[in-house]
Amino acid sequence: MAKQVSPGVLALRKVVDDVYAEAREAKKRGEPVGWSSSKFPCELAEAFGLHVMYPENQAAGIAANRYGELLCQAAEDLGYDNDICGYARISLAYAAGKRASRKFDPQTGEYIIDPSTGRPLKDADGNVVIDEETGRPKKDPKTQTPYIVLDDINEIEALPDGPEKERRLAAIPTIKQMQIPMPDFVLCCNNICNCMTKWYENIARMHNIPLVMIDVPYNNHVTVDDSYVAYIRGQFDNAIKQLEQISGRKFDEEKFRQACANANRTAKAWLKVCDYLQYKPAPYSGFDLFNHMADVVTARGKVAAAEAFEQLAVDLEELVQTGGTTTPFPEKYRVMFEGIPCWPKLPALFKPLKANGVNVTAVVYAPAFGFVYDDYDGMVRAYCKAPNSVCIEQGVDWREGICRDNKVDGVLVHYNRSCKPWSGYMAEMQRRFTADLGVPCAGFDGDQADPRNFNAAQYETRVQGLVEAMEANRARKEAVQ
Repeated sequence: MAKQVSPGVLALRKVVDDVYAEAREAKKRGEPVGWSSSKFPCELAEAFGLHVMYPENQAAGIAANRYGELLCQAAEDLGYDNDICGYARISLAYAAGKRASRKFDPQTGEYIIDPSTGRPLKDADGNVVIDEETGRPKKDPKTQTPYIVLDDINEIEALPDGPEKERRLAAIPTIKQMQIPMPDFVLCCNNICNCMTKWYENIARMHNIPLVMIDVPYNNHVTVDDSYVAYIRGQFDNAIKQLEQISGRKFDEEKFRQACANANRTAKAWLKVCDYLQYKPAPYSGFDLFNHMADVVTARGKVAAAEAFEQLAVDLEELVQTGGTTTPFPEKYRVMFEGIPCWPKLPALFKPLKANGVNVTAVVYAPAFGFVYDDYDGMVRAYCKAPNSVCIEQGVDWREGICRDNKVDGVLVHYNRSCKPWSGYMAEMQRRFTADLGVPCAGFDGDQADPRNFNAAQYETRVQGLVEAMEANRARKEAVQ
């Protein structure tokens, strides 16, 4: 029986699908379409009615669909170092025209099937069918997929209209992340990541398009100084002038206020959804929050996103009232997952957690996108509070607060090769979690987009070690009660 999907989740899927579809239609009409970093103030572009895509979300989707390694390698072949962010490499390869494509055999007129894919074929009784010649299970041809190779959209579009052009376009996967239009402008804010600046500068140079840049200085203090606010407000004002030129419209104060109201409403509903992880047992998993990151990033300034998250909160409240959960196993242990998941390896991440009854009930990456503010200065201060632009004291305080509120038994730390600013101080944070919270921690090496940097055996060993430490910790606490 198919997994039941809640009304809120269905609404959120539609919101994101609509954003992608509207951007493609706008491009066809000749309207400007932009690419934006995830923590650029969406309220500014929304006030002008501009259509904006988010390369971080795009790269995560491409990686989750197993096309990330191909595009990472394509970027490296273009001269980009494999030590930079996997999201950046995927985005830069895509911006250069590189696409994943199904391998075609012109002699047979069929796509060439990858024999390593496909599920075991089962008979009418549900038993696996064994190949008499090899002694191995036969593959169900319906589940097998073609080899994926690299193609270039620039070469395809230069072809004359006809069957060859149509075939090559049809060979590109139809996932929405592989179909986003090329940018006419880019919006960059470096509060989320110090790699953003050069990443977006390269895209702007590649396409000879405007770059709207907002610099948010690293903050060594918990509070945001007034001088920072003045500096960033000046950049907001300059960004508005640039967006007037890009859109061909004058700035509308009323539309801006409405965009801010929508963004605040979405953020409050998103944070309410995040807070449902505090219940025991949790009505869902932190991995579900990661899946909704695309929703809160892509459409935070739209009323449809606010309504969808409000519906999701209603759905979760009903689960709490009935004692239900969407997590497909009994919750024995609760952990914080620190960092961004390894999108190409989600099944490998989830499997040992499920086997040991470990539910992710705390994440810091998701609620970090809940910008709530009362006025213009408050908006500026909110955008200074990205995880990679705050001091370690603020970062520790955020994480430990979430761990206490969400009642975790341990912490699982992803040392992410693609996110060095985030992972760089994790060893010190991990030490503080153990000292301050009295819970065990375990770290593993991985990557948010490049599967070559993840080792399943190492991860399983670390999870098992964490489970044993949580079990021993629980036994000690029970012994003194």
